[in-house]
Amino acid sequence: MKENRVYEIDDRKEVLFHNNVDFCIGTGRMGLALQQAYQDQLRMVQDEIGFRHIRGHGLFSDDMAIYQEYEDASGVKRAEYNFTYLDMVMDSYRKCGLKPFLELGFMPDKMASGKQTIFYWKGNVTPPKDYQAWCDLVCATLRHLMERYGEEEVLTWPIEVWNEPNLPGFWKDADMEEYFKLFHRTFDAIKALNVRFRVGGPAICGVEDELWIREFLNYCRKEKLMPDFITRHHYTTEFPKPEGHYGYAALSDAEQGFDNLRSTRDIIDSFEEYRGLEIHITEFNTSYIPNCPLHDTNQNAAYIAQQLSRLGDVNESYSYWTFGDIFEEQGVPFTPFHGGFGLVANGCIPKPTFWTFRFYKELCGKCVHKSDDMVIVSTENGGYQGIAWNAAGKRQDRELQFDLVFPAVKGKEYSLIKKTVDEDTCNPLRMWHDMGEPASLDEKQKKLLQDCARPFISGNRLAASEEKLSVSLTVKEFGVVYFELQPIKAENDRGFDYNRAVLN
Repeated sequence: MKENRVYEIDDRKEVLFHNNVDFCIGTGRMGLALQQAYQDQLRMVQDEIGFRHIRGHGLFSDDMAIYQEYEDASGVKRAEYNFTYLDMVMDSYRKCGLKPFLELGFMPDKMASGKQTIFYWKGNVTPPKDYQAWCDLVCATLRHLMERYGEEEVLTWPIEVWNEPNLPGFWKDADMEEYFKLFHRTFDAIKALNVRFRVGGPAICGVEDELWIREFLNYCRKEKLMPDFITRHHYTTEFPKPEGHYGYAALSDAEQGFDNLRSTRDIIDSFEEYRGLEIHITEFNTSYIPNCPLHDTNQNAAYIAQQLSRLGDVNESYSYWTFGDIFEEQGVPFTPFHGGFGLVANGCIPKPTFWTFRFYKELCGKCVHKSDDMVIVSTENGGYQGIAWNAAGKRQDRELQFDLVFPAVKGKEYSLIKKTVDEDTCNPLRMWHDMGEPASLDEKQKKLLQDCARPFISGNRLAASEEKLSVSLTVKEFGVVYFELQPIKAENDRGFDYNRAVLN
């Protein structure tokens, strides 16, 4: 089934499009940064896309070894801090051009008031038994970072207090009042250290999100707190159906998700003192589990293309969860393709969604068109860049045909470059399946998968016979196509004739 879409572009108008795709990227727990494979994937993502911040769990979990206790000569327990691993992790991030978006959590076991943990790596999710000890730990860590990387630099690192406290798995009993206490004490301690630190929360996800945002702001109003930003998460699938090591989840309606994000903006703006406060989506993806095969598919790439076109409408930033598949929330994965959150599969194999982010990073200019299937920007040299996608919650056997009309200079030649990611041109998951789904890849298999995981690139020259130029694009089901239409500046070498070269 083919559907035609006709768009005539008016470069005199400007459409709302806040493209902050490269602001932040997610990672698993911070201790994973000590692994070589993790660093290989991160370097690849930074070389190809280039994010500015990185956010992950487990800053204070025991595998980072920051919080320690000892008994002095009189038998009194005292705290001491070990920043060895922290320095290694932060040095590696800075080497890749990344600033951390610091998530404060989870609780060091020796400081925790209880034994409840989450994940394979047992992050403690109970409040501190001594809030002053917690505040001392936070401030000592920030002080150390300022001494090592410079005060002015570290003050540019956003700070988020905890992760998803509205879920009982991430914060004991999802105790709202206890979380507000944690935020209040932490906020005051950080601001006392340096009032210029930017601190936010409550980092909620899904469940009772409107209640939590409203009550959080009511608490801040009552206590005269001025958070620097609000954080929340955004996932867009239904409850997964488990099967063996995997969870299969259907995509939810995108409009419902956008409406939910708008509700957060509306709640914040209903408080006069917080109106316009930045919202940072510090995690988003389709599914919220790290073993959902959807993540590895072209369908995921097309759906995320639509998300990226609109996530900036009411939010300052939106951080994809995660950059790579070195990730252990439910244990070490058995195979390179296992439905992990990452843009990159283990073996440094880019997934289709990787290219969706790369394409959005390419967009630079004034937005002149945005619809449910395409975004186009005009460039300073009289050209255009755009992304078209064919997104759907279920397979529909639908191909989209776009007929685009652009303003042009009569008689001028233009170069049209297209980069295509779809199930036929860039589908490493299918290739891995056709290879027999090997659990352990040798170097030859890795190279094959890497080679088939790149976009198909094509180009041609078009001449504007009038003051308009027509361009046709075909986007297959679950496809994403990036295109550039640029005026050609003739630079022919003396005596060279392309037509003679190829037609003789």
